Amino acid sequence: MEKERILAEVQDIFRDVLDNDDLEINFNTVADDVDEWDSLSHIQLVVGIEKHFGLHFTSQQITKWKDVGAMCDDIATSI
Repeated sequence: MEKERILAEVQDIFRDVLDNDDLEINFNTVADDVDEWDSLSHIQLVVGIEKHFGLHFTSQQITKWKDVGAMCDDIATSI
């Protein structure tokens, strides 16, 4: 699956989890860019992404994510 398609699906998950239908993310988006993205919602985002894509990330993978692009890279290599 191409990264742009992954990003679009991840954006839908972010909008659902963070309850913000207007949220726009890109590969460079970080938690500080999104008011609703805190430590609790981060866990909810990871769970939502794992369920959506049928994946399981290790804590090592998750802690290396510096932005949405890194998250999408791990999704792309795992599906």
